[in-house]
Amino acid sequence: MANLVTTITEAVTINGAQRGSANTLTTADVVDIFERIVTCAHSNETTVALFETTPHTSPGAIDVENVAYCRLTNLSTTDAVYLAVVGATTNYTVKIRPGGSHILYNGEDVLIAETDITPGFTGFEDLKKLTVKPASATDCQIEVFVGLT
Repeated sequence: MANLVTTITEAVTINGAQRGSANTLTTADVVDIFERIVTCAHSNETTVALFETTPHTSPGAIDVENVAYCRLTNLSTTDAVYLAVVGATTNYTVKIRPGGSHILYNGEDVLIAETDITPGFTGFEDLKKLTVKPASATDCQIEVFVGLT
């Protein structure tokens, strides 16, 4: 078993003063990883990762119960992408700018989409899939990294 160490660092100098911080998180007992870079064709939706509670039933599926860390990074230097984080019955979509990432820290009970502006903080769903669509008429490369315990 291994430790997965992730660090998020912000650094900016404004008027000669340095601001920002570094936050490190260690995820212990990582026994498996899923890592890939995939080209997502413009004007199309590409499922870049699939998650199941019984992954042997779906070719290429990741065991959702063991997801401890999941990062999707837009490797394009010029174009944004849309990322749909899809659950069993709901989804949410975010726009990721060139070079940006979206991170989840588990796969179970991780998402809910609501139709109003008052968060309920209940009824979270398991992650089912990550789907990407480039925001422009250019193909974009996406990196997916998942650590499993």
